[in-house]
Amino acid sequence: MMLRMAAVEMVEDAGYTPLEAVDADEAIAILESRSDIVLMCTDVQMPGSMDGLGLAHTVHERWPSIKIIVVSGQLNPSNADLPPCSRFFGKPLQAGRMTAQMQSMIGHA
Repeated sequence: MMLRMAAVEMVEDAGYTPLEAVDADEAIAILESRSDIVLMCTDVQMPGSMDGLGLAHTVHERWPSIKIIVVSGQLNPSNADLPPCSRFFGKPLQAGRMTAQMQSMIGHA
């Protein structure tokens, strides 16, 4: 919860509008209900029916135009484990690097 709040604040500080989901199922429900989402950030370890890597692959398959950032404080997935064109960040997250990567992936807010 605290890490998600910090990530949301980081996205807001970068000038973007964040949406929060507590698990993969809620994230997919949000994506199914909206057409304006261009970037998703997910933690590898998350509750629900699938972990963050599973969510990342599902989102890439269903919504290939959505850019994906995967984060983890414990795992460091190889590029082979990540969907194409996604990025990985280890924790603790560095706001400057995250902001620069978001801007690189989707443009300035």
